[in-house]
Amino acid sequence: MRRKEDEQTGRPEKGQGTMRIFLSADIEGTCGIADWQEARRDTPYDYNYFRRQMTLEVRAACEGAIEAGAAEVFVRDGHSTARNIDPAQLPEGVQMMRGWTGDPLHMMSGLDQGGYDGVFFTGYHAWAGCGGSPLSHTVNLNSEFITLNGVQMSEFLMNAYTAGYYGAAVPFISGDRAVCDFAQELIPNITAVPVHEGRGGAVVSMHPDKAIKAIRAGARRAARNGKRCPVPMPEQFDAVVRFREHQAAYARQFYPGASLEDGKNVCFSTDDWYEMLRFFHFVL
Repeated sequence: MRRKEDEQTGRPEKGQGTMRIFLSADIEGTCGIADWQEARRDTPYDYNYFRRQMTLEVRAACEGAIEAGAAEVFVRDGHSTARNIDPAQLPEGVQMMRGWTGDPLHMMSGLDQGGYDGVFFTGYHAWAGCGGSPLSHTVNLNSEFITLNGVQMSEFLMNAYTAGYYGAAVPFISGDRAVCDFAQELIPNITAVPVHEGRGGAVVSMHPDKAIKAIRAGARRAARNGKRCPVPMPEQFDAVVRFREHQAAYARQFYPGASLEDGKNVCFSTDDWYEMLRFFHFVL
């Protein structure tokens, strides 16, 4: 949402801020989601409800940011086809990217174009190898786990580093409890709204309307807290992708600079985060 300006001074209207927010949205951390059929367009009976809930959670985060005075909000649909959120349900003035550009930023496409101050994450989820969600994964289902500097990598961690690479803070996340807890370990001042908790193949969630209210209130606080939420960027990045199938690992070892270990592990190291994103883009 672009800020309104006073016609005489050219300055933002009273109550308007200057913070520019980039919002990356996923579905597997949407309140109450518990099965892959609820995340897939080809099972509409299950999917349509959670598509709507995803949209409402994104709208709540946008509204909270705007109420706090955000000058602009850019929404990036980051799940599957990247065509899940109903744009008509978002506040007027919000910009949105749908579909895949094909660039290495993936769920963060567009961040490099805007000079954004803060990044919000909604609907985020536990990582591959984590028991925190029935839908735990990182990017896709091809890997058993991915480690980054010895830590199992979530989409949140990957995308938070992308935010940091482009100089943006990360003041807000909503999703399952596992990813919210991890986010608070990485960025202690982040506003985290856990909407459900995984238990084996099930989830225990709050009421979806309560989740929407909590996300809106949390986003409002977060938009005023961005300067206290910088992303701690490592100087070196060492990744290991543990593939489920050894055939996939064998083929991907031929990415320039990568190596194969133990038959299923494809390894890559760099001191440039964008080069790590390029590796993930072509290998995962």
